[in-house]
Amino acid sequence: MEDFINKLPQLAGDQDKENKRFFKKLKKNPPKKLDDLVHGIHDEVFSEIDCLECANCCKTTGPLFTNADIERIAKFLRMKPLQFIEQYLRVDEDNDHVLQKVPCAFLDDQNYCLIYEVRPKACREYPHTDRKNFHQITGLTLKNTAICPAAFRIVEEMKKRLPK
Repeated sequence: MEDFINKLPQLAGDQDKENKRFFKKLKKNPPKKLDDLVHGIHDEVFSEIDCLECANCCKTTGPLFTNADIERIAKFLRMKPLQFIEQYLRVDEDNDHVLQKVPCAFLDDQNYCLIYEVRPKACREYPHTDRKNFHQITGLTLKNTAICPAAFRIVEEMKKRLPK
């Protein structure tokens, strides 16, 4: 798995033009039952991939933290929200709260999340391939193919199953 993760940015880059064309067409004319197809592929891929073997998302990118996330996590850590923000977060160029640094401070050396029960919504939903109205998040999915082996495999499988 580690070898695949290391090659993932290059593999995603090699597929970038093809994937952009595929998603442009998909967005313009989404097939009926697209969500059902993508969610089925999502389930198939995640039945084979164990996120604990990878955790590349936690090691290389940080989620957005909503106010609800901040409140929930701070309470879990027995901190005041402002203390949590000062210790772990920063405001990015889009004025969103994000991690000060990656890898995530809550990822342990066995790839377990120390705040798993209260993790941010963005983490719970990652890589977002089981969301409704999938055709609306193709840009995000394209970005995630360079980070998440599951997202990469889901897109490759979609290209096989959907008409070109």
